[in-house]
This record gives sequence, structure tokens and C-alpha cells, in this order.
Amino acid sequence: MTVSRINLADDLDLSRIVYGMWRLSDDSDTSPEHVRAKIEACLAQGITTMDQADIYGGYEAEEVLGRALTGTDLRERIEIVTKCDIVAPVGRYASKRVKHYDTSAGHIESSIDHSLQLMGIEQIDLLLVHRPDPLMDHHETGAALDAAVASGKVRHVGVSNFKANDWTLLQSAMKSPLVTNQIELSLMAHEGFTNGDVAFLQERGVKPMAWSPLGGGEIFANDRSELRVKLDAIAAEHGVDTAAVAVAWLLKHPSGILPVMGTNNVERIKALADAEKVSLDRESWFELYTLALGHEVP
Repeated sequence: MTVSRINLADDLDLSRIVYGMWRLSDDSDTSPEHVRAKIEACLAQGITTMDQADIYGGYEAEEVLGRALTGTDLRERIEIVTKCDIVAPVGRYASKRVKHYDTSAGHIESSIDHSLQLMGIEQIDLLLVHRPDPLMDHHETGAALDAAVASGKVRHVGVSNFKANDWTLLQSAMKSPLVTNQIELSLMAHEGFTNGDVAFLQERGVKPMAWSPLGGGEIFANDRSELRVKLDAIAAEHGVDTAAVAVAWLLKHPSGILPVMGTNNVERIKALADAEKVSLDRESWFELYTLALGHEVP
């Protein structure tokens, strides 16, 4: 099965399911051949969008990807998303005293250059500001993101983990549109559907990206829970695994959510597209939501 595609901007289409690379450098095998096998397993299903961040793997995951891309045509077959602004005292920032955020123009510029160099690419398809920065000067940050787009180093920009006010503040100082907000959404982290996070984006026609769509594995922690039993039953009906049903629950939402799926297991990667095989009706969606809430809706 080939996953569908979704449009974020005039010249930016992403695969509806995104492959998340936050664990890429944690694998026991980070060889270019093994990483290529993961990417090829994605491409075989039409999953063309790879989600990175400079901080992943202690600032090493981008380089792992870059080694896999070298000498191949894979770059022409994928879209690369990456993020910046988190500074943690590891890797190239080991000398820093405290983990913090940096949305200064200088940091954004150097982060982009680092990412391009480590991945061995000429352009980032989508750059996200990873976390809201309490010290963000929106004029400086906005100008830096606009400059990155104007330079051609970045095709489009967006944010991650932003609240509505963070979004409107930054966007107010920009010429380039913010094209997505990558937020936590899953059956275990469903608050975004009622606290305004998703509605804010939906009103603007902005497609959300969802990190940790399986709730960090919490969905599978108790195989006797009512939620797990219901997920298993729906999975059996459709001939897919339980994870596919949990992701299908997100795909059902009319805002056009793009789940970011992360696993190092090639066999699991091969089944990521199964989520689009599951069609949930309204009552089934609410049955799962009710079990996730632990009580019926008001």
C-alpha cells in the first residue's frame, strides 16, 4: 500500500505518514547500508518524508543520515525536515552550562549550516523552531527564518511545540508563512483536540504534525486495559497491528494530521503504511477517545 500525500505549501507535499529519525543514532547498527534499508522500506510504501532535528542522538543523527545519503540518489527521493534552537550540554555543545533554547539569528544561521553540512545536502525542505524560546526576539527570529528561505538554504519554515500566542507572535514578524506546528498528539496525549492547539491550526488551514503518536509506547504498556483490548479488536478486524489503529485514530481528524513514526525495526517500518488501511467511523473514534479519557464525554 502507498500512503497518501498532503500539501503544506504551494511547492511542498509531504507523505501523510512521516518517518521520525530521533532514534536513528541509538540503533546498534548505524552503518550507511542499514540506514538506507530503513529509508528504502519507507519509500516502498510511499513514505518519503524524513523527520530530523539537530539535537537528535546528541547532535549525531543528522550525520548518520548524511552518511547514508552519500553516493546515492536518495536525497532526490525524499523530503527532509529538521529542527533547531535546543542547546543541550552534549556533543558540540558539551561546554554549555545548562540546557536552553536559542532563537537568535546567529544560532539559527549556524544551526542551518551545521545541518546542511552534516546531512551533505544543499537545502532543507522544512525547518522547524523546535521549542518556544522565552527570550525570543520575534523580529530577530522572524528575519533570520525569512533570510534562510530567501537564501535557498531552506524551502519552508514552521515550528514545533508552539502555542497559539507563540505562533502569532513569530508570524507577525515574518514574510514567509509558517506551514506547520509539530505537537504531541496521540490517544494518550489528546488534550490538543480540546485545548485549542489543533483548532487554531485547523482554522488557518495549517496541517499539524504529531510527534509521539503512539504515546511513547504507553498505549501498549497494559495489554489488559480496556483501551488496548478495543485497539486489538479493531486491529484484528482490519488485519493490521495495534499501532496502525492508534495512528488511524489521528488520521481520522479533519485537520489533516501527519503522524511522525519512529522505530529502528525494519519489519515495523514496513508496516507503517497500514494505518491508512483502517477506516474508523465516528462511533469507533469516540469509543477509543472515551477509553483514553477514562470516562464518557460530557
